[in-house]
Amino acid sequence: MAKIFIFLFLILTLVLPDLASAAKQEKATFAGGCFWCMEPPYDKLDGVVSVTSGYTGGKKLNPNYKEVSAGGTGHAEVVQVVYDPSKVSYQKLLDVFWHNIDPTVVNRQFCDSGDQYRSGIFYHNDEQKSLALKSKVALEKIKSFKEPVVTEISKAGEFYPAEDYHQKYYKKNPIRYKYYRNGCGRDQRLKELWGNLAGK
Repeated sequence: MAKIFIFLFLILTLVLPDLASAAKQEKATFAGGCFWCMEPPYDKLDGVVSVTSGYTGGKKLNPNYKEVSAGGTGHAEVVQVVYDPSKVSYQKLLDVFWHNIDPTVVNRQFCDSGDQYRSGIFYHNDEQKSLALKSKVALEKIKSFKEPVVTEISKAGEFYPAEDYHQKYYKKNPIRYKYYRNGCGRDQRLKELWGNLAGK
C-alpha cells in the first residue's frame, strides 16, 4: 500500500507543475502577411510555448492554403502564439508584431497582395483588445509615417492551422525561405520603417 502512495505522489509531483503551467498559458493571434515570416520572431522569445501558422478572419469553414492564397475566403494568413504571460507580456508580443510588419498598407504586405495578406491583430479578450488599440494609437503618435496606420484590430474567430508543410517552413526549407524573404523585399522595407528596431 505504501508503494502505491509513493507512486501516486511521484506522479502528482511530475504532473501538477505541468498542469499549472498550462493553466497560465494564453493565446495571441497576428496577421503579418506571409505566415512563414512571422514565425521566427516569436519562436525566439522566452515565454513563447508554440507558434502555429494558420488562417482566421473569414467565413469559409476548414479552408486550405490553395483556397486562402487565391483570395475570396476572407481569411488572413496568421500565426497563433501560445505564451506564458508570467514570462512574456502581451505588450511585448505587440511590439514584436509592429516591428515585423508594414502597418501603412491595405490588403498587402511587401510583395504579397490581397486581403489574405492584410495585417491584423485578432484579440482573444478585452485586455488584449485594449492593449492592441492603445498600441496602435501610440504608434500613430510616435511614428511619422507618410500614410496612416491601417492595421486591422478585430475579435479572434475560429483558427484553422495551416498544412504541416507550412509549419516552421523557415527551418524545414531555409534556402527557399531566405530566397522568398529577400526577393519580397521584406527586410529592406522593415529597415526603412523601423530602423534598428526592425524585425525585433
